[in-house]
Amino acid sequence: MDQLYTPWRIKYIKRKRESGLAGCVFCDIPARDESAPDNLIIARGKNNYAVLNRYPYTFGHCMVVPYAHSSSPESLPAETLAELMTMSNRIMRVLSEIANPDGFNIGANIGAAAGAGIAAHFHFHIVPRWSGDTNFMVSIGETQTIAAELSTIRQQMRETWRGLYGTD
Repeated sequence: MDQLYTPWRIKYIKRKRESGLAGCVFCDIPARDESAPDNLIIARGKNNYAVLNRYPYTFGHCMVVPYAHSSSPESLPAETLAELMTMSNRIMRVLSEIANPDGFNIGANIGAAAGAGIAAHFHFHIVPRWSGDTNFMVSIGETQTIAAELSTIRQQMRETWRGLYGTD
């Protein structure tokens, strides 16, 4: 069996454990000041928001997150789920405009046993992919390569989103 190590994610794991964070990060994100450097929200909908992953697997790794705190999509209303898919499609279009990926991985890990890092709050991942983008830097060099700062990616994505869809 092959294993892929992601040592950069330990910052997230230790931060949560050491800080004693009791709240839900996905419930807290929408309340952050829009101009704050740590605000990575790209767009807001009525029932969901799109945000860059702070600990991404690759350039442009985003999530669409319902405002409602729920561990599973089964308990979310159809309106929320429909908007989640619409926002996911729009994020893929935005990423296609700015980064021209060859494909996308999209989906959710529901429950800790399925690999959910934050199992208590359902969210959807959108991960752009490029042919040949698995390389020795991550798998052997234990080094993640991201082509730009998260704040720069956020700005590009917000501007493209607004150009395509108007305001948040």
